[in-house]
Amino acid sequence: MNEKDLEIAQILEGGARLSTDSIADMVELEKEEVEKIIKSLEEKGIILNYQAVINWDKAPVNGGVAAMIDVKVTPKRDIGFDGVAERIYRFPEVKAVYLMSGAYDLSVQVEGKTMKEVAYFVSNKLSTVDSVLSTTTHFLLKKYKHDGVIFESGQKDKRAVVSP
Repeated sequence: MNEKDLEIAQILEGGARLSTDSIADMVELEKEEVEKIIKSLEEKGIILNYQAVINWDKAPVNGGVAAMIDVKVTPKRDIGFDGVAERIYRFPEVKAVYLMSGAYDLSVQVEGKTMKEVAYFVSNKLSTVDSVLSTTTHFLLKKYKHDGVIFESGQKDKRAVVSP
């Protein structure tokens, strides 16, 4: 990965909807060269997905319930934590799994329609996985910032508009 590859990856991470023409202008390359780099980054698995950050509190639908679950596990011989994490991330309710340092080994992000549905997942699916010793569930009450995007800052931009 060279400097331009890194620059393009960082631009896409901050705004995946930017046109290839805009990105080409930003990195001072030809559009075709930028397209080739993006395709290469996708093929190498460096760019995995393009996503929108949605504020479900403003959408006219029930966004459901999200929870962060701390999980203490016993790693399995020869596969360590990876095998346990793989078993957990295959559940459709699971949106993310992270290996953590500290008191708990894994942090699991789960989404469901109701708190009862998340509780059912924890008690009947997650806690019954081999190697899971204990869990602590934290329900997400409000998002302030996600993936670098502030949901509601409450402050208006007070800078004066500068025009040529």
